[in-house]
Amino acid sequence: MSTLEIKDLHVQVQTEDGPKEILKGVTLTIKDGETHAIMGPNGSGKSTLAYSIAGHPRYEITGGTVTLDGEDVLAMSVDERARAGLFLAMQYPVEVPGVSVANFLRTAKTAIDGEAPKLRTWVKDVNAVLDRMNLDPTFSQRSVNEGFSGGEKKRHEIAQLDLLDPKVAILDETDSGLDIDALKVVSDGVNRFRERDGKGVLLITHYTRILRYIKPDHVHVFVAGRVAESGGPELAEELEANGYERFLTAAV
Repeated sequence: MSTLEIKDLHVQVQTEDGPKEILKGVTLTIKDGETHAIMGPNGSGKSTLAYSIAGHPRYEITGGTVTLDGEDVLAMSVDERARAGLFLAMQYPVEVPGVSVANFLRTAKTAIDGEAPKLRTWVKDVNAVLDRMNLDPTFSQRSVNEGFSGGEKKRHEIAQLDLLDPKVAILDETDSGLDIDALKVVSDGVNRFRERDGKGVLLITHYTRILRYIKPDHVHVFVAGRVAESGGPELAEELEANGYERFLTAAV
């Protein structure tokens, strides 16, 4: 049983005008076998939540707790959070010139597992994952994200998810910039991960189109740094039909 539990989380960032509070008391529990979708307008704090859980130094935790299987996530370094079982797929994956995809993936797997995977089986595993993500085997020899299309970057992120096999996947707008074919490939990759035992998914998105392929158990509306409302998949359908107006009005 894997559980990511967020309680009354408050987060601020430093600006030219001083500290600015972004998250204003977020409480959320993601149990294994569950997929939670977070939707909300720009600037509502969705990505801040993702990066705060992952340990980005820009985001200062001023209150609340985050635990994974009862362990204090906020007391962990970024690499310790990854080894504990957290995974973040970034909205804008960074380029790493001079480091091949193959070396990057093997180094990451070694760091998380504490030992290097056997080379023969590892190459086979990597090629199989690339094939499932509609990526040519030669893709593994390219520098990480350098010159990648938007779809290649996102498919590479889900290839990492497949190989690193975390407990909880936090997917920050993984659907942004994807055409319909790439969206299906990425969604299939996420669904394969979800089918494994003991996995949780926190999916951050603006749009309901990815939720046609990745069916959430819970949907949360984020407004002004808080969870304004939670519900089932029907809540996403309401947002598609009516937008965020009633939530924004209530927040004001």
